[in-house]
Amino acid sequence: MKPRFYITTPIYYVNDVPHIGHAYTTLACDVIARFKRLDEYDVFFLTGTDEHGQKVETAAKNNGLKPIEFVDKVSKNFKNLLNCMNFSNDSFIRTTEEKHIKSCQKIWEKLLSNGNIYLDKYSGWYAVRDEAFFSENEIVDGKAPSGAPVEWVEEPSYFFNLSKWEQKLLEFYESNKDFIFPKSRRNEVISFVKSGLKDLSISRTSFSWGVKVPNDENHIMYVWLDALTNYLSACEYSKEDDKFFKKFWPADIHMVGKDIIRFHAVYWPAFLMAADLPLPKKIFAHGWWTNEGNKISKSLGNVIDPFQLVDKYGIDQIRYFLLREVPFGNDGDFSNAQLVNRINSDLANNYGNLFQRVISMIFKNCNETIPLKPNKFIQEDLTLINSIKNSLNNYRDLIDEQKFDLYLKNIWIVISNANKYVDEQAPWTLKKNNLERMEVVLFTLVETIRQISILLQPFIPDTAKKILDHLKIPHDQRKLQSVDIILNGDFKISSPNQLFPRI
Repeated sequence: MKPRFYITTPIYYVNDVPHIGHAYTTLACDVIARFKRLDEYDVFFLTGTDEHGQKVETAAKNNGLKPIEFVDKVSKNFKNLLNCMNFSNDSFIRTTEEKHIKSCQKIWEKLLSNGNIYLDKYSGWYAVRDEAFFSENEIVDGKAPSGAPVEWVEEPSYFFNLSKWEQKLLEFYESNKDFIFPKSRRNEVISFVKSGLKDLSISRTSFSWGVKVPNDENHIMYVWLDALTNYLSACEYSKEDDKFFKKFWPADIHMVGKDIIRFHAVYWPAFLMAADLPLPKKIFAHGWWTNEGNKISKSLGNVIDPFQLVDKYGIDQIRYFLLREVPFGNDGDFSNAQLVNRINSDLANNYGNLFQRVISMIFKNCNETIPLKPNKFIQEDLTLINSIKNSLNNYRDLIDEQKFDLYLKNIWIVISNANKYVDEQAPWTLKKNNLERMEVVLFTLVETIRQISILLQPFIPDTAKKILDHLKIPHDQRKLQSVDIILNGDFKISSPNQLFPRI
């Protein structure tokens, strides 16, 4: 039986259009999901939209629409992003779906029956933009830590006894060192929990767009209890037949932006503990992008539109740049000059050029046929051929540690070595005096390109597919374990086309 793997993006809030941050988080998940599938895992990759709350209700009103009309319209933008960036998600959850509403009510009833919810009155600061409550000591110059305006709220509310779980959370972090990544976020979360947890208001009565609290029509669920439950509802938590739920829960990784780490690493595990449910294995909070050194904001008019980027530069080019440019987990700066440089240097001059020159030489000098697998290689050939094969476990580790930039850097070292090998072996000279050796050199290069392309499928799937198709690699021989099966050669190929036009 295949090992299972469940990965999630956060569900994206529909009061706005998709931007580079949404594309970045989903891309990271897509690469991991694609890699795991190549490694013969049974993968469940989830994304979706968060469609309830005061912000959505207000945005719908401002657009002259009913909330459901508004979310139906805006949710489509996020679905369009999936096609635009070639994402391979298995499911797309919307919090307005019936199965999600049932899951929210099921977890509420479980928390209630376990004695973890009580009715009281909430008085305190609330930021509509963050959909979050803040204590007096977190308010700076009349604003939330994020800079969002806050308002004083007083209303009846159900509370979750978050304070009860403080010690249990700290013990859990201590015995599960890999639960929160990167380390800086782990320290931030532990420090927040140690500073003391207060019980959390988990219902609202001042607006109505949300999941109704079971047996109390006056209250709707706090949007974060509703939103976080999506990870369960997509796994069919609300069904009596819980085969699918048992198969995939708990999640292997929740990928989030650093601004929502508190909800995922404090509230969510506390809710799950209180509902007697297993906890996810890892929460990874990545950094933010700036644009040419400036903070991205609507007021500055410098929001980066992924649809426009893909339209201008190409899907694989953008996918490559976003994960190669910055160590994942750090903040990064989006620079057009650096993007063009990566496309021209890494993709066009190195990988694209290697494919072009090798396939062109074979097409012209080997009767349009990949040479037969040689009986004998010299050390230089074996060094190149084995450079990917012998490092497969290293590539697995880099994916499991979300070190995408290092994964790509290592592959580009092999690409550079292959280009250097072409220059040193000089097959154009061998053509004149040693045809047999020329064929061994060209075979070695094709075999290296095949291995590289298998490993690049999660990152630049369209281009990797073009290359593997060109080399007539059968679809069932494009898995990770296929790297070990050296080509037999002796098959016809066509003349190559340019993979990455220079900008």
